[in-house]
Amino acid sequence: MKITAIKTFMGLFSGRNRGLIKVETDEGIHGWGEAYSIGPDRSIEPIADYIFEMIKGEDPRRIEYIMLKLTQQFRFPPGGVGLAVSSAVDHALWDISGKAAGLPVYMLLGGSCRDRVRVYQGAGGRDGEETANSAQRLNEEWGFTAFKLSPFRLSPDVDRWGRICAEAAKYFEEIRQHAPADFEFAFDPHAKIFEPVRALQLANALAPYDPYFYEEPLRPEHTAAWARLRQQMQIPLATGECLYTRWEFLDLMAAQAVDIIQPDVCVCGGLLEMRKIAAIAEAHYVTIAPHNPMGPVATAVNVHFAAATPNFKILEYISPLSNEWKDWVDDPYLPKDGYLELRDRPGLGIDVNEDAISEDRYVHWQRTCPVRPDGSTGYI
Repeated sequence: MKITAIKTFMGLFSGRNRGLIKVETDEGIHGWGEAYSIGPDRSIEPIADYIFEMIKGEDPRRIEYIMLKLTQQFRFPPGGVGLAVSSAVDHALWDISGKAAGLPVYMLLGGSCRDRVRVYQGAGGRDGEETANSAQRLNEEWGFTAFKLSPFRLSPDVDRWGRICAEAAKYFEEIRQHAPADFEFAFDPHAKIFEPVRALQLANALAPYDPYFYEEPLRPEHTAAWARLRQQMQIPLATGECLYTRWEFLDLMAAQAVDIIQPDVCVCGGLLEMRKIAAIAEAHYVTIAPHNPMGPVATAVNVHFAAATPNFKILEYISPLSNEWKDWVDDPYLPKDGYLELRDRPGLGIDVNEDAISEDRYVHWQRTCPVRPDGSTGYI
């Protein structure tokens, strides 16, 4: 079997561009992958064309060989945009390998160590009671019992920090008063806090109400700051969506700077790389809650990863609006009782409706920094 083509598509999901990759072979078997929208989104196609020239004619089932070859031929670290496209190619190679073997991808990874995959959903509201009600509706519709929220009720770029922490604590207390006792609530400051002491103050404000985890309060660049923060905190610390490859995660875990890692299979280097990251994490007693604000293809890849990974904890999930996922794929992974069920289908267990995404629906999208009262910019 040989790789004969790599095709790119730009789908639109929840107002965001989603780059999909299709790898074709001379035996008529194809595979699908999804690239993270780091931006610029139009960069996916030329990078995919560049990668094709490196691997055309190769056997797509030689995944370790192909991904190593890409790393070596890039020579310099490819960065987030390059890794996003490489990750999507990796997904497609696994999809092809599973289809060729007549097995689901998780069976190629050693088989499943669980029967279903727990997922969590973002929730929110104007106050704690409304947020609890929002979580209850998600529970009734999809069965979710775990949720992620922003802790900020006031602007972290404008208001006094002590008030921000006090309002976050009040908000969480109200949620606990109105939500079922078995619901889990995680909080994500979204790396908007620059000073580690402030990240600790906010963690201490949330701690009395038992957060599921505290996600990425700081930027990821300085591992020593993360190590000091974790030593002082009393709640689980999570991070990893902005990190790439096993080497960056190794530095974080070797410093004992994290409790839960959150690699993104659409940007860390793909499923093969995420498995290596997971093995390092297991050796450090660290669990994995993959970052997944993505579409149905990425979710399918994550299901197979989670099925075969012993230290998997929970998967991020964004419920599709109306039928947009069903327009993309024949049978998307949808939650039942707060879990995604495993499938005994070859490959990733889905196939993409190419006609539905053949029309280029590109919409320009970019992140925009907040502006502080003094005119300086803050983190998004």
